[in-house]
Amino acid sequence: MKKVDVILGLQWGDEGKGKVVDVLTPNYDVVARFQGGPNAGHTLEFEGQKYVLRSIPSGIFQGDKINIIGNGVVIDPALFKAEAEALAASGHDLTERLRISKKAHLILPTHRVLDAAYESAKGDAKVGTTGKGIGPTYTDKVSRTGVRVGDILHNFEAVYTLAKSRHEEILKGMNFSYEISDLEKTWFEGVEFLKKFTFVDSEYEINKLIQADRPVLCEGAQGTLLDVDFGSYPFVTSSNTICAGACTGLGIAPTSVGEVKGIFKAYCTRVGSGPFPTELFDTTGDKMCDIGREFGSVTGRKRRCGWLDLIALKYAVMINGVSELIMMKSDVLNDFETLKIAVGYKINGVVTDEFPYETDAVIEPIYKEFKGWNCDINDIREYKDFPVEFTNYAEFIEKECGVPIKIISVGPDRAETIFR
Repeated sequence: MKKVDVILGLQWGDEGKGKVVDVLTPNYDVVARFQGGPNAGHTLEFEGQKYVLRSIPSGIFQGDKINIIGNGVVIDPALFKAEAEALAASGHDLTERLRISKKAHLILPTHRVLDAAYESAKGDAKVGTTGKGIGPTYTDKVSRTGVRVGDILHNFEAVYTLAKSRHEEILKGMNFSYEISDLEKTWFEGVEFLKKFTFVDSEYEINKLIQADRPVLCEGAQGTLLDVDFGSYPFVTSSNTICAGACTGLGIAPTSVGEVKGIFKAYCTRVGSGPFPTELFDTTGDKMCDIGREFGSVTGRKRRCGWLDLIALKYAVMINGVSELIMMKSDVLNDFETLKIAVGYKINGVVTDEFPYETDAVIEPIYKEFKGWNCDINDIREYKDFPVEFTNYAEFIEKECGVPIKIISVGPDRAETIFR
């Protein structure tokens, strides 16, 4: 019996998961998304085209593959419809390729309003959500008051009306003014559109595929350091972004997990609020942002940029049980004379190599410097052709993490990928 492989981000999201899933999909029969919602943006580029996926698994471009949206995902029908129709217009019809878990929760129009209301009420303590209603939807899920995909086929009007009225009472108590008629109209159109797809009990679906020896790739969204339990809480997302989330988000046993493929950028970025020990506030950070085109694929927000944080990376490797590393956007560092990697933190005068609990701690990174390669590596296709400065950088990361780097990306296109 084949084991499923898991692919996930090891930083604060935006690591380049979409491209890697697309590149690896030919090795699998099934790609299954296990958590998150349309706040995620997985960008793929090939054959001169650029695509941004929000809820749909990144294996969708390989026509003979099964793609599954698992129970751990939250879906906005209106945004799903827009995403699917845009893909269909570009020649990628999803109706025969995509299956949706009945147990996935629906983002309601009032969830989006609640998201805005809660953020507004926090004032300067804003988390920096995408405003897509993700948090309130997961709140309803754990409060056992959510609306699920399967409800569309069973007593839907009553379930929706009850949830909406409950949200309206909350908003009334917050004295938050809003108008949702347009949102509701497009939302119900999205619900009708969803009915074109096959709804499944994804836990049975996945396990039958595993029993049939069909290779499965589980795709995560966001990044490890945004995990609701193990990230920099409360500046996190609302789901479990770590490897364990694949088990709860798809209904597979821990013993069914095989390889865990961890993706990281050759530097660090973060969107929204929260601690970022290696963040750069100078021209070097601006240069990273400009070269790396570090703007959110969903929100368009400028990403905060900084040096690679080895403390955070090793923490992510540990809690995910990562078996192989994938280094992205290496080419962004082509033109830097000196590179830095944080190898320790100094907090209140004490040196540590552990990721701290306190999100308000004043952290002074301890850096190790590397000579930059100062050349264009975009056209390199074999590891042996990299300059020694690059291999010194990559192999130091491997040694410190105790995990091999198996894939290196030197550009956004499928072809700009080196396998070791």
